[in-house]
Amino acid sequence: MRRRQVLAAALSALASGCGYALQGRGVTTDPSAKRIGVPLFRDRSGKLGLDARVTQAVMEELLKRGRFTVVRDSTNVDAVVEGEIVAWNVLPVNFSTDSGQTHASRYAISLTASVVYRKIGQKEPLWSNDAFSHRDEYDMGDNAQSFFDREEQSIERLSAAFARSLVAAMLEAF
Repeated sequence: MRRRQVLAAALSALASGCGYALQGRGVTTDPSAKRIGVPLFRDRSGKLGLDARVTQAVMEELLKRGRFTVVRDSTNVDAVVEGEIVAWNVLPVNFSTDSGQTHASRYAISLTASVVYRKIGQKEPLWSNDAFSHRDEYDMGDNAQSFFDREEQSIERLSAAFARSLVAAMLEAF
């Protein structure tokens, strides 16, 4: 009898699941939004070319969803994604010492943008965030001359990851 009670308790515990659940509030895309405009993000960061990279990454991520036609302007569209890059930071996060000199060996880069996703003709946005941000890190390696190459690679990764997170947040209400 005792063995059956233990078995029943174990099965009951397994059947209840782990308690993990996604906290999204469903899809926030209006089904009538078939054509989405993504004009060039404004850039207050001063990082040359960052606006074009982030805008392109957002457009590509929306296209991957397969439900929309995505264009680079805000005319003749059903909805628009407008963004402004408000911060771009590069900070050293790890240091090493060579020949008695200390230098940064790893950097963290972060991107913060104010983004509004709205249906044309509606006052209230479908989704907005004044400080949507994403972060990436990269190693310098042994050659300090490779700094700009590594930074460029990291900017590409950061732009793609930023866009992936942004589009998920906009469309899936996370």
